[in-house]
Amino acid sequence: MREITNIAASATGAVKVYGSGEGAVRALDGISVDFERGRFTAIMGPSGSGKSTLMHCVAGLDQLTSGRVEVGGRDLSALSDRELTELRRDAIGFVFQSFNLLPTLSARENITLPLALAGRRPDARWETEVVTTLGLGERLSHRPSELSGGQQQRVAVARALVAQPQLTFADEPTGNLDSGASGELLVFLRRAVRELDQTIVMVTHDPLAAAYADRVLFLADGRLVDEVSDPDPDRILERLGRLGERVAA
Repeated sequence: MREITNIAASATGAVKVYGSGEGAVRALDGISVDFERGRFTAIMGPSGSGKSTLMHCVAGLDQLTSGRVEVGGRDLSALSDRELTELRRDAIGFVFQSFNLLPTLSARENITLPLALAGRRPDARWETEVVTTLGLGERLSHRPSELSGGQQQRVAVARALVAQPQLTFADEPTGNLDSGASGELLVFLRRAVRELDQTIVMVTHDPLAAAYADRVLFLADGRLVDEVSDPDPDRILERLGRLGERVAA
């Protein structure tokens, strides 16, 4: 058994190729990166840079062509389909741009639905802590149509966190929100990391959103080309400017 480390997930020499022959697209080109527990990481890059592909492969939604992905010290390529399904269900949370809430269920029912489908009950204390941190205590009986976009996305975040995943992936989580709701959600994601000891990896194109993270990874042409710790919007914009020059060259 592998020694437990502070790494929630990692990719080593990650290569992903779509298609074959002259039409093959190398979406990931040898990326190696660790995602530490209890940190908020943002992934940025131009369209086609590989950021969503990297997230999908680390989350076990897609398979690498070559290289290695580990989650909690487990090599995803060594897992059976059943084991991989269980790992995604039990160890990984997902927050999507489109919320993906069921309209006929209350906020509480949406939050606990994945656990119910798995035949598990939420830890009552943890559920209360997540709901309180996300400011949803007075909205649990409301259906999605009775909630604002920001509140719906907070429900989606609570749904991802209530199962106590080893890490949570957020794919452009502020994409359908106005600036006010976006700011609120990003504050809640930071609080989830700081106060609930969660591990969050967020794909975003927004420098203001990325500035809420502990670090930002920059991808271009399927490669990891830069990284910034303790980012602010100005530093992110400066690095994106360099990245744009690199892509245009």
